[in-house]
Amino acid sequence: MQLKSLKGIFYGCGAAVCYGTNPLGALFLYREGLSPESVLCYRFSIAIVLLAFIMVVNRGDCQSVIRKFAVHKRELPSLVFLGFLFAISALGLYASFNYMDAGLASTLLFLYPLEVALIMAVFYGEKFTASVGVAIALSLVGIGLLYRGGEGGAALSLTGLLLVFVSSLAYAIYIVVVNKADLKMGSAKLTLYVMMFCLLFLVLYSVLFGAGLPPVLQSPSSYGWALMLGFVPTVLSLVFMAKAVKIVGSTPTAIMGGLEPLTAVMIGVCVFGETLTTRLFFGIILVLASVIVLAVKKKG
Repeated sequence: MQLKSLKGIFYGCGAAVCYGTNPLGALFLYREGLSPESVLCYRFSIAIVLLAFIMVVNRGDCQSVIRKFAVHKRELPSLVFLGFLFAISALGLYASFNYMDAGLASTLLFLYPLEVALIMAVFYGEKFTASVGVAIALSLVGIGLLYRGGEGGAALSLTGLLLVFVSSLAYAIYIVVVNKADLKMGSAKLTLYVMMFCLLFLVLYSVLFGAGLPPVLQSPSSYGWALMLGFVPTVLSLVFMAKAVKIVGSTPTAIMGGLEPLTAVMIGVCVFGETLTTRLFFGIILVLASVIVLAVKKKG
């Protein structure tokens, strides 16, 4: 049982680090003129191909491959809903990169563990303790510092903040649904179908409200970054996250996501030259501390 828990922790930490690499590919593709929805369409298209290939290679005969991809019709509504949630989360996060530093956006996204705890308390009867209240208070103070934490104390974009909030809430609901939905399938199949429906929603959004159909990539580096986005923060992250949720549950998986904003902040500062002011630093510390409080509560 202890070995199983350690595997769950490994998967949870791996999912967080992988997901934290999102800015690395997204910001490079933005510089080449792609919109957030176009970048996401490439990200999930590549991820679907990669994951489907892995699933086929892992099965020998044709009959076993068919069984591997088979889905019961009662599972389709949950898969469609999960795809919709992940599309909202991904689009909100990627769009926020145009309004604030990517590391800061990823830190604010990390409010989703608190949202997971609140959802589990309100809808599933988990006890709402004083620790949760303290965590919420710390996170609110941290957000206050982040909001006035730019260069010269300039306020952050309200649009960016709202986009990240929507993204984090959608991701929190996603984690809960993965844990509570009666889906009789492995993490690879779950991830594949979630990404397929997610891509469908993103294409519809792009055609109806965004930049239209994604343009053809123009350079080898564009294909390289698109491939990275499809594999590291998508296939690896979602598969690891699904495994972690099944082993240790929704809230612990969300708590281990603390490595996600730290990864994104390091990438932003070291690769893209984003500024880390003292005020921003303490705001990030308070947001992460709020989740540590949840971790201590869960351990107890």
